[in-house]
Amino acid sequence: MDLTHAQHSPDGTRYWRQGRGAPLVLVHGVGLDARMWRAQVDALAREHEVIAYDMLGHGDSPLPAAAAGLDDYADQLATLLDHLALERVAVVGFSMGGLVARAFALRHPQRLTAMVILSSVFRRDAGQRAGVRQRLAQAREQGPAANVDEALKRWFSPDFRRSHPERVAAIHATVTNNHPEGYYRSYALFGTQDDFAADRLATIHAPVLVATGELDPGSTPQMTRALADCLPNAEAHILPGQRHMVPVEAPEAVNALLRRFLASVDSQYAPKEVSR
Repeated sequence: MDLTHAQHSPDGTRYWRQGRGAPLVLVHGVGLDARMWRAQVDALAREHEVIAYDMLGHGDSPLPAAAAGLDDYADQLATLLDHLALERVAVVGFSMGGLVARAFALRHPQRLTAMVILSSVFRRDAGQRAGVRQRLAQAREQGPAANVDEALKRWFSPDFRRSHPERVAAIHATVTNNHPEGYYRSYALFGTQDDFAADRLATIHAPVLVATGELDPGSTPQMTRALADCLPNAEAHILPGQRHMVPVEAPEAVNALLRRFLASVDSQYAPKEVSR
């Protein structure tokens, strides 16, 4: 991912575009930005036209409105696709990006070829809801730096934190440098919308892969399986021994998983043979 070639759409969304082939959009999580997907962009651009962009309130994209909901984040993606003249795409959403992908699938179903929901949330239990409410209150009072150190312990394994301190430090810097309002408004949605449109998930008929790390305490294997069960054309996959930030800590495993899944839906983009 060439960080020197970011572009901006007319509405101010910052994005990167790389590769050729069936179009694929990557949607990051709360507090991060499109740069978290470097390993995926570099690998998947061999077979796909990959677009990674900054969600509302993150990176160099505009702030969400005070009353913005997940549909507004989904519409940001649709507007970007209009700018890029892309009619239909596959979408990979990580963490909150998984919620945005769900909203996009429901709001713009005709534009979705396939969806991957990676390390995302669904039907938190009472204890999980209490924990996220506490962290949200801390973020409201203290800003993005409020609980990032504890978050990094949940996101990465101890071995990765020890062996890749510079990678962890870069994520720490990205989170803490967020605009306080953009971060809070996004985190509030992530913290409260885990059941977003649960009663409409059965209307999503595109192929879906739902995956998470075996040891992810916030986006648990139980959530992944339950979400996949609500989708009519979905499979669940658990990445052994992994925590939350699997695209960064285990890029080879994630890239292989994405390649396998996307290959099963990319045939519609293959050139059609012409009868003579």
